Amino acid sequence: MAENRRYYWLKLKEDFFTDKRIKRLRRISGGDTYTIIYLKLLLLSLKDGGKLYYDGVETDFIKELALTIDEKEDDVMVTVNYLMAQNLIEVIAENDEYFLTEMPNLIGSETASTRRSRKSRAYKENQKALQCNTNATLGNLLQQNCNTEIEKEIDIELEKEGEKKKQSLPPTLYGEYKNIRLTDEEYQNLKDRLKGHMDTMIEKLSRYLKSKGTDYKDHYVTILNWYEQDKEKLSQKNNQGRSNKIYSTNYEDSDSL
Repeated sequence: MAENRRYYWLKLKEDFFTDKRIKRLRRISGGDTYTIIYLKLLLLSLKDGGKLYYDGVETDFIKELALTIDEKEDDVMVTVNYLMAQNLIEVIAENDEYFLTEMPNLIGSETASTRRSRKSRAYKENQKALQCNTNATLGNLLQQNCNTEIEKEIDIELEKEGEKKKQSLPPTLYGEYKNIRLTDEEYQNLKDRLKGHMDTMIEKLSRYLKSKGTDYKDHYVTILNWYEQDKEKLSQKNNQGRSNKIYSTNYEDSDSL
């Protein structure tokens, strides 16, 4: 079970506080509090791909959100109303479910094994650096050898990153409205991971973006998140009858796949 555990974090964009919508929010009386509430809502929805659910603990959704994030009900109400006006939050199911529209671009995650590998690599690099410093008295030659080994490892990591960037360019446009950006590697990954549902999910996102007049920074991540949310219903739909090709293009209706 530990191997399958996934860690999540919020990738806050460097222009978050210079975004006009956030700057305007902060200028409102009590705006700093509302901004903190927005960040809390982002964190709360992190593991669910931007979705917030009403569990029925309180009499309504706003009261329950206020209870969950330890904020005043009135402050949460003002924040949610502002976010809706700025298209930063959408109602998926009336009074039951909300979706934070910026969330697909802000999700960072890694598996437990990847986390261990990253920490192990950092530990080894730190130990090498300490060893170099400890052995510095043995002479400049030994110090140079240590530095050379570290530089080689850094060069290898940079080469790997460079290869990844090369593979990610240029993106190709997909979907009915040619508005879905995917690199060849991303397209192949979706084909492998979505198990026959890739075209369906691409078309769903294409129509959603067209109908809403909006866009997401990373279409690949968005499609993966949507698929994780909908894959059980997709499988059920296939089992019920492969001849039925009707598929919802509205994300708010994703529960009716």
